[in-house]
Amino acid sequence: MIDVHNVSKKFGTKQVLFNISFAVTKGEIVGFLGPNAAGKTTTMRIITCYLPATEGTVTVAGYDVFDQSLDVRRNIGYMPENPPLYYDMSVYSYLDFVARIKGIQGKNIKKRIDAVMERVSITNVRDRICGRLSKGYRQRVGLAQALIHNPPVLILDEPTSGLDPKQIVEVRQMIKSLSADHTIVISTHILPEVKLTCERVLIINEGRIVAEGTLEHLTQKIKGKEKFQVEVAGPKEDIIRVLKSIPGVEGATIEKTEMNNKHQIMLESDVKSDVRKDIARTIVENKWDLFELRNVSMTIEEIFMKYTAGEKVYGEEK
Repeated sequence: MIDVHNVSKKFGTKQVLFNISFAVTKGEIVGFLGPNAAGKTTTMRIITCYLPATEGTVTVAGYDVFDQSLDVRRNIGYMPENPPLYYDMSVYSYLDFVARIKGIQGKNIKKRIDAVMERVSITNVRDRICGRLSKGYRQRVGLAQALIHNPPVLILDEPTSGLDPKQIVEVRQMIKSLSADHTIVISTHILPEVKLTCERVLIINEGRIVAEGTLEHLTQKIKGKEKFQVEVAGPKEDIIRVLKSIPGVEGATIEKTEMNNKHQIMLESDVKSDVRKDIARTIVENKWDLFELRNVSMTIEEIFMKYTAGEKVYGEEK
């Protein structure tokens, strides 16, 4: 649905995007991550025909953003970080205005407005003035204007920015419910939102795409250690000595000791080794009590920092 190919962008002599390429397929929810000033918003603006690229091509639903911008706009819904509301209009009047701009025919406007207000749960404020709405409701109205013409592609720039925890949960659930009918790109620097909402991530840093894939895939590519947490009861010194002797285990550290000689131990191995079955078998053979053995995944924050700190990862060369 979205194909970005070798796109660069300059503002005068300052270059902010460097030959970036990526694709988003139909029905995906993709998180577009990066630190502030990494190039996220510029990329979103190019995709939505707000800015032209200096070099490269972008297509949305098969239409070129430069040569066929009106067709792109018919197939895309854009919600910028600050929703483009007219604060002196009521919610219904504003959506009626947007629907007409986006080419919805007269007799279908009321039906479409009612449907989208129901979809984003703003029916109860339909007659309220936009300027008097809470931040959460303004975000909902902003999402409604992006959805009003039922586009196949949605671009959401910081959709939960400035919301309280309850509002964040509501908007997150709303976005996930839209994925059955829309391809969605979420540009954000709020990392937990990506883990809870997105199926795949793109990470941009200093105007370049530095990583893309599922969180699991990106974790496997990072140069480092695989971590396992073990809870086992038995003689501490013997447990550490024996676990360290298992091929592939490169470290064992006791993090906590509880009553009945039960220990919480963090083990490290090379990411290319899967030592879980050997750990379990060794503990059983030594007749120690095994309470827990689990992989400790990297957090989204750790993944983000690895890919934006300029460190080399597996399969990639600097």
